[in-house]
Amino acid sequence: MLKILLNGCNGRMGKVISNLAANNNSIDIIAGIDPTGIKSDNYPVYKEISEFKDGCDVILDFSNANSLAAVLNFAETNSIPTVLCTTGYNQQQLDDIKSSSEKVAIFNSSNMSIGIGILSYMLKKISPMLYNDFDIEIIEKHHNQKLDSPSGTAIMLANAIENSIDSDVEYKYGRKGMAKRAKNEIGVHAIRGGSIVGEHEIIFAGLGETIELKHTALSRDVFAVGAIKACKFIATKHSGLFNMDDLLSIK
Repeated sequence: MLKILLNGCNGRMGKVISNLAANNNSIDIIAGIDPTGIKSDNYPVYKEISEFKDGCDVILDFSNANSLAAVLNFAETNSIPTVLCTTGYNQQQLDDIKSSSEKVAIFNSSNMSIGIGILSYMLKKISPMLYNDFDIEIIEKHHNQKLDSPSGTAIMLANAIENSIDSDVEYKYGRKGMAKRAKNEIGVHAIRGGSIVGEHEIIFAGLGETIELKHTALSRDVFAVGAIKACKFIATKHSGLFNMDDLLSIK
């Protein structure tokens, strides 16, 4: 049975992960980390990750970007493979993740949905064929409590497009003012409201036709399922930086 240390155990996704684990015989949440220290499940909860002294197979982080330094330090010190599911990292933090992956295995993805992984793969395949004749816009929708905007997933999808085409592009975050759209723009637009779990739509708009690709998360369970798959995948790795492409074997 895979032993998981869950950072962010009392958050939205932490609770979903805990519920999934309770009905899964192949994984066990042996402890949780939450700043409140409040225990809401049948495992011990610590306020800081450094307080955890027992062994585990994988660290699963569904907290926030501010906890990254502590998580990476703990993972390196104890040689524990780590799955990072948090969004909102700045460039320095992304560099820190890459540096840590030289010492310990790290799985990092802005979205743990298998469907989003497949969508990203599709974009890499079709964008080179469409870019010259189609304008590209990305629209993402999330609940009104989401902190980062645009979503990490929207940026991940935009990067998938940019890295697949042989042109310099500019991300245009929203539109305001009097200006025509430039050819090299990829529009990225964020909507926040209600309890929307997550929607991402990519529009290829050409002359007289449009192509639209859309992914809708109907519940947070989809992210939990992907996260557990990532934990099982990374548990046997010793070092390196991995993502959903590696998990799905679609590079």
